[in-house]
Amino acid sequence: MRKNFFIFLIIAGTIVILYFLVLWIGVQGFLFAWILNFMLMMCVYFFTETLKAPLQTSFFREKQWEKKGKTYERLGINLFRKLLVMLGWEKLNKKDNPVSKNLKVLTHLEYRTRQSELGHLIIFIIVSGFNIYVAVQYGFTASIWLLVLNILLNLYPIFLQRYNRPRLHRAIVLSKRSEKRQGIT
Repeated sequence: MRKNFFIFLIIAGTIVILYFLVLWIGVQGFLFAWILNFMLMMCVYFFTETLKAPLQTSFFREKQWEKKGKTYERLGINLFRKLLVMLGWEKLNKKDNPVSKNLKVLTHLEYRTRQSELGHLIIFIIVSGFNIYVAVQYGFTASIWLLVLNILLNLYPIFLQRYNRPRLHRAIVLSKRSEKRQGIT
């Protein structure tokens, strides 16, 4: 009951913040697109942290067309990863979520990929709605910043989670095998 109440407050608060953001800045330009994305990131972070859903649906499983990450590599995911390293995001992220061969840590990291993907997907859908509205109402050029930032701040992070998750799955399987062998001997 308490969890549902907090989720309701987060959603209602997000709607109120969106309303005042639109009144304050309007829906055009870089500033609106930038603030919208980061404000939604904050709100969706609170939402996913409060929800703490297991996120075990088939949506998060690797699809046939994604095998080996070749699709994402063709879409430039390695360039995006290098950009994140240059910006310092990787260092910051590893500080909060260090990588190790520990099964518990790997399982937690794998869950965080699903949580991050869900968050960026929610934001992507909301920003896409604004993008379509602005393009129809004010013309395509007025919606360019929404489109560009949505691709960079949401679509590519979704691709990155989907690219990394199968590698984490393989590491988890290897870690489980290693733990079984150690338990047997």
